[in-house]
Amino acid sequence: MQTVKVKNEESPGSSITGAASGIGEKVTGTIANTREFLHDVRVEMKQVTWPSREDVVATTWVVIATVAFFGVFLAVVDKLVQLGVAYVFKKFGI
Repeated sequence: MQTVKVKNEESPGSSITGAASGIGEKVTGTIANTREFLHDVRVEMKQVTWPSREDVVATTWVVIATVAFFGVFLAVVDKLVQLGVAYVFKKFGI
């Protein structure tokens, strides 16, 4: 037995209808995927071990202290480099 492919001759406007019907399927699939994703997120969030308030406050203070330390450290280094460059420029008369 031989299979013969027949070209489907449609009017030029019918391809728009075909594309439009595909959009409905895509939207339905997207909504289903979004619902599944949100359900999975909800399940995962229930499994998370959340830190206590004391842990969060302590960690926040560590971050603030570290940022302050490095801010001061970099300001001192910047000032020393600035003074060094000014000294070199003055030494060579630039």
